[in-house]
Amino acid sequence: MSSKRIDLTYGFSTHAVHAGEAINETRSHINPVFQTSTFKFANAEEGHRMFAGEHSGYVYSRLGNPTVELLETKVAALEGKNLIAQAEKRGGHLSVYAIAFASGMSAISTVALSILSPGDHLVTDNILYGCTNSLFMNTLPRMNIGVTFVDCSNPDNVQRALEEHPNTKMVYLETPANPTMKLSDIGAIAGLCKGGVRLVVDNTFATPILQRPLELGADIVIHSTTKYISGHGIALGGMAVSTDKELFDNSIYPAIIDTGGNPSPHDAWLINMGLKTLAIRMERHCRNALEIAHWLEQHPKVERVYYPGLPSHPQKELAEQQMDGFGGIISFTVKGGLESSRRVLDNVELCTLAVSLGCV
Repeated sequence: MSSKRIDLTYGFSTHAVHAGEAINETRSHINPVFQTSTFKFANAEEGHRMFAGEHSGYVYSRLGNPTVELLETKVAALEGKNLIAQAEKRGGHLSVYAIAFASGMSAISTVALSILSPGDHLVTDNILYGCTNSLFMNTLPRMNIGVTFVDCSNPDNVQRALEEHPNTKMVYLETPANPTMKLSDIGAIAGLCKGGVRLVVDNTFATPILQRPLELGADIVIHSTTKYISGHGIALGGMAVSTDKELFDNSIYPAIIDTGGNPSPHDAWLINMGLKTLAIRMERHCRNALEIAHWLEQHPKVERVYYPGLPSHPQKELAEQQMDGFGGIISFTVKGGLESSRRVLDNVELCTLAVSLGCV
């Protein structure tokens, strides 16, 4: 790791613990979960003004809920921490907006359908989380939305795809990618996205502690908050974050209202609780993963280890440039093929044999 990488928790722990934690009228130390489907109006006129957008307040939990908004405030503060600080240093102001979803896939599908219309095109990577891949390969084409899969680790491939498909409206990346830990140069690809092309980056593997795509030019950041942000394997959730208020107000928020992909208040509360320790957990995840990756690389029955923190990783330099740590996910290939892999999985003792990631 380069010398500029110091305390990963600096400033981020403060935001994770305190952002959005306004003193509530009960003065409870932990914000309560507002486990309610609806909210009361003082009178018919107030209800009318709220529905008309003339008066702020809560109407129905699908349209907005205090517990969900707290989670949104925290994630927006983390993803936009440095951008906001830089704007203030210049005497300006920048706002970062976040919308919470019932799952990571709800966030991905809602954002995609908010940006893309029939006749549009999507350029994306050839290594994606399986359900994201299925959405892009099976669902979008049925809606007359074209999709091109390329190796986004080489920005030239993205450039060619954009030239071949001038109707492209969205480029979608995972970096690090699931499960090969392949990286894409966010800044370089952001520079290619012009003329209404939105760059969307799934930041689940890195979290805002290790990587903040908005700083590198991305338009929207996606998270499966089920993973590291929750950190305890007890709730499903997703998040979309951007500095583009118009996009959120006019496209993404109406889409989640219409499709109903919002999270339950209780799930949002559970994720809020996990988020408070995100910074220190990520610091330990990185330390543990690097040590294990080195150990695996020396193991005689391991053929190859995929981890951006290893000198053997072909994109280690890029990882050092755009990340503040290398994450907690390691992929590796064992010698002997599928049967050897099954023997490893069937004999793990300390690790849990299960899908998902990011849990303590």
